[in-house]
Amino acid sequence: MRNTARWAAALGLTAVAVCGPLTGAAVAAPDAAPASLYAPSALVLTIGHGGDAATATPERAVTLSCAPGASGTHPAAPEACAELRGVGGDFDALTAREDVWCNKLYDPVVVTAQGVWQGRRVSYERTFGNSCERDAVGGSLFAF
Repeated sequence: MRNTARWAAALGLTAVAVCGPLTGAAVAAPDAAPASLYAPSALVLTIGHGGDAATATPERAVTLSCAPGASGTHPAAPEACAELRGVGGDFDALTAREDVWCNKLYDPVVVTAQGVWQGRRVSYERTFGNSCERDAVGGSLFAF
């Protein structure tokens, strides 16, 4: 139960940090013109060890904003945004690279993505058999 509470707290605080400024501006001036021609793209990405997000021990979390430019706490934000644009923001369309061979040691790693991609809500969770399998699929996106 403690891991679930930590996981929820980490996601909640990061979501407030990312989305807080967006909601404040919308409440303050509902009739104002949009500040940008780009639909919002702001995500919180997390990595943890365990079978699923509810029972995983969270290890790292980063923010990623892709519109109008790549930014956030993600160490390779431009590359991660390019990967997401390449699959149209569909995390399920990310495929493993063919040049990577991973062992079959089972040490489950769970990744999550929560937020907004080009104006639509995103909630993604995927469990990989180990870190090598995660890196083969995520490339820059989950390399933090």
